[in-house]
Amino acid sequence: MAETRPPPCSQGTTIHSLASRLRRLPPSCGPVRLVGVDGHAGSGKSTFAGQLARALGDAPVLHLDNMASHDELFGWTGRLLTQVIEPFRRGETAHYTPYDWRARRFGPPHPLPTAPVVLVEGVGAGRRALRPHLAHLLWMELPHEEAWTRGRQRDGEEQREFWDGWVRAERQHFAEDPSRPFANSLVQQCEKGYEVLPGPGKRVGPDQALTQGDGPSAMC
Repeated sequence: MAETRPPPCSQGTTIHSLASRLRRLPPSCGPVRLVGVDGHAGSGKSTFAGQLARALGDAPVLHLDNMASHDELFGWTGRLLTQVIEPFRRGETAHYTPYDWRARRFGPPHPLPTAPVVLVEGVGAGRRALRPHLAHLLWMELPHEEAWTRGRQRDGEEQREFWDGWVRAERQHFAEDPSRPFANSLVQQCEKGYEVLPGPGKRVGPDQALTQGDGPSAMC
């Protein structure tokens, strides 16, 4: 399968302009501006979050892979609220227990300090339970089939069985709790860097039901 070249950037906001805008937002979780980076698995969330964190002066990044587990691919909401959100709301350093995917167990507590901006990166970062605590939600604008193909190629044949289960779980998650319709910004990878475009925004309240999926990226 030939690799699709990213399109050239047009007139969207650059990553550095985005960083400046995020710094100016009001805090959303205690003293923290919590920013979600969501999208399909394989869409480039981790790479983008790393670059955005550097543009923000090395902002802390929480990877949701550390909150999930083999038994709870999307059942980590309570753990995240207890270990991260509640301490942040009190203005305290959070301590979460990262999951070791090889050892199949949770490790010792890892500190996550408060900061002007903290990024939460991973599939489900814009889920219904987290949106009230987010200052901004970013969605990686890449169709799910292309994203999953990238992810499978990245992880190799040894992860094929895991990916088969993951795709089923992700489809179900976004069918029940879509993120893209609530994204404040859409992120597209370009030939050189990224382009950040306006998103659908908060047209429906965080606790209201929505019958559509994740827009054009999730047409199954």
